Amino acid sequence: MIQAERTVIPHAVSEQSLATLEPSATVLEAARMMAYLRIGALLIVEDDKLVGIFSERDALTRVVAKELDPATTTIADAMTPDPVTIAPDATVQQALDIMAERGFRHLPVVEDGKIVAIVSIRDLYRCVKDQMESDLLLLAETLLQG
Repeated sequence: MIQAERTVIPHAVSEQSLATLEPSATVLEAARMMAYLRIGALLIVEDDKLVGIFSERDALTRVVAKELDPATTTIADAMTPDPVTIAPDATVQQALDIMAERGFRHLPVVEDGKIVAIVSIRDLYRCVKDQMESDLLLLAETLLQG
């Protein structure tokens, strides 16, 4: 069972380098960066403020499916503007609920207007898996001790 005290930071995401681009960058630049970093989404910032998120799904549905040229299409034209965010002290369960309800796979983590991380469904899966393994070990120990 997911414990309520398991929070997005530090339980799902601890240390992380933020991958960001400006809205004026091209989709091709974004795709190359995402491929190089092996990530599925970029945070789009302007003047140190989160203005959007650009994901693999955005590239597919807003660029490729519309037969736009990624070398000339800007991130501003393809990103999801004003993304939903979550606080660092939000629970893993809250993050999972938002992602499930809204169909997201990435969720920016913001505190006092400052971007601190981005949590992915993979991060949350790993956190839940670790908690389940801990719970199973504790249960096994309890049963063995009688």
